[in-house]
Amino acid sequence: MAQLLVMSSAPDGAPVLPALELLGHRARQIPADAAQLATAPSAELLVIDARSDLVAARSLCKMLASIGFDTPVLLVVTEGGLAAINAEWAITDVVLETAGPAEVDARIRLALTRTAAENPSTRIQISGLSIDEASYAARLRGKPLDLTYKEFQLLHFFATHPSRVFTREQLLSEVWGYDYFGGTRTVDVHVRRLRAKLGDLELLIGTVRNVGYRFMTNDEDAGAPTAG
Repeated sequence: MAQLLVMSSAPDGAPVLPALELLGHRARQIPADAAQLATAPSAELLVIDARSDLVAARSLCKMLASIGFDTPVLLVVTEGGLAAINAEWAITDVVLETAGPAEVDARIRLALTRTAAENPSTRIQISGLSIDEASYAARLRGKPLDLTYKEFQLLHFFATHPSRVFTREQLLSEVWGYDYFGGTRTVDVHVRRLRAKLGDLELLIGTVRNVGYRFMTNDEDAGAPTAG
């Protein structure tokens, strides 16, 4: 069963998609405000309510696409709203509010599998991180990480070489390039900034005493800090 996040501004709090009540998917409903995603739980599929305000729903969908939000989106509309839907909405699929359980379940499954098929080699999933190579976006437990370009490159390099130990010189060469004239202190500064943005998972980037750094996967002891 999938973890769903439903975004709706319906004042009565009534179910956006009644058929969901008859399925086993786990769904949580929040206001249709992009700012709410900062504190919302992670989800495999975003369900957006466009039944009563097509303009607001369209703006929300386009805004999510513009910031690189990579969770598939299922739009819920009335039959009259179908005519307004086009590719500019940047959604994964659309479903009528009156759809039955079988159709809703099928659309959820198709949205999830379609998204995975469209991005077979550009997304890295490891230790709670989702890194999209195509859009240079990273998410931690479903929440966007605000990274600079170089921070993204460093995190991407670590995540694609899990458990391997790299010296600061090696990281300078691989991430900054051979023509970079800065010192190894640059690596320490960027690692420190990355750890701060990873929050309680900062120790995914482990320090190896007198050597350098390595990315520690969840099956390693990332909870015990190493000196350095």
